[in-house]
Amino acid sequence: MELLTINNVWMMICTALVFFMHTGFAFLEIGLTRQKNTLNILFKNIFIITIGLLLYALVGFNLMYPGFADGSSGIVGFAGFGLSSPLTAEGALDLTYNSGYTYWTDFLFQGMFAATAATIVSGAVAERMKILPFMIFAILYVGFVYPIAGSWKWGGGFLDQLSTPFYDFAGSTLVHSVGGWAAVVAVCLLGARIGKFKNGEIQAIPGHNIPLATAGVLILWLGWFGFNGGSVLSADPTLTSLTLVTTCLSAAAGGVVAAIVSTIMYKNLDLTMFLNGILGGLVGITAGADQMSPTDAILIGAVAGAMIVFAVSLIDKLKLDDPVGAIAVHLVCGIWGTLAVGLFGNLAGVDQFISQLIGVVCYAVFCLVTSFIIIFTLKKTMGIRVSEREEIEGLDAHEHGMEAYPDFRLNEH
Repeated sequence: MELLTINNVWMMICTALVFFMHTGFAFLEIGLTRQKNTLNILFKNIFIITIGLLLYALVGFNLMYPGFADGSSGIVGFAGFGLSSPLTAEGALDLTYNSGYTYWTDFLFQGMFAATAATIVSGAVAERMKILPFMIFAILYVGFVYPIAGSWKWGGGFLDQLSTPFYDFAGSTLVHSVGGWAAVVAVCLLGARIGKFKNGEIQAIPGHNIPLATAGVLILWLGWFGFNGGSVLSADPTLTSLTLVTTCLSAAAGGVVAAIVSTIMYKNLDLTMFLNGILGGLVGITAGADQMSPTDAILIGAVAGAMIVFAVSLIDKLKLDDPVGAIAVHLVCGIWGTLAVGLFGNLAGVDQFISQLIGVVCYAVFCLVTSFIIIFTLKKTMGIRVSEREEIEGLDAHEHGMEAYPDFRLNEH
């Protein structure tokens, strides 16, 4: 009982840290976009975490952990609506659920992950997507698509049943790429912001508060202590400590390499590239943080940092407008981190790499198809993009009827 208590307390602390990451996402997104759309982005972020938890309690948790029967396809299962109290016949706490945490802690920790996938899309579609279609998308994606995708590995589905099981420790693919693939579809169907591309030239649209974006990244880094540290699913001192070390080293390497590569390419010290390099390193190590040595972690982060710079450039050249770099960070580095499990660390090998590749392809197909169906249907039925006037004047005024930074001046009369 004492060990369960220690493990469970650590899991609850990690749950709080992952929850705090939503503050980081909000700060990063509003910092890298324009002042006139701040309230809109904050509204979306608050909506995602609130509706995400409710949906995960109603259907998501039991879609993601359905208890696949022996011989099942391991693709879709459902254990029933709502949460059930795991008590013994005598009404006491059922200690057979898990030695690392209780049923309730398990639900809450996993629920915090669920909302993250839609938050990734929020940044990519910032400044030009209507709020109502985004809310509908978030409900469908968080409520159904993410849990089904998650069940394939974490719920014991078909990817976990491969002869060499697909491996994703904390979600480079299951969380980050799932959000990243949807972001690609959304950006393609939405189109670029007005003024982003003029006469074939890429125009920078600076964010209005880079200090806030910097704070957001540091908060996200802190939150990753819970994101990866909690994914150990216990307070095991050795494995937890190693996971936190590899996480931090990969983040540091990602930031430094991104800063160096961007400076060489663009001849200026770009803080936003530095910040996204840190995030790229974090996403990259997430799939195998418990399997890597410190040296492996630095290499994985370094490659992720370089990839960020080239991915951002490629996305711009493809005329795709991603205001916060979500596709480069979460999709590109998510894929890299997933494949890196087969190249570095304890699981490295040809069979593991093939399993990782199978997983990447399966998630790509599923997420691209489902997100396209959802967003394309919304586009054809109710429209997904605000009018030109609304975009120019700002979504805060037109979607919410207020400003994030009102001008408080004393009445002179």
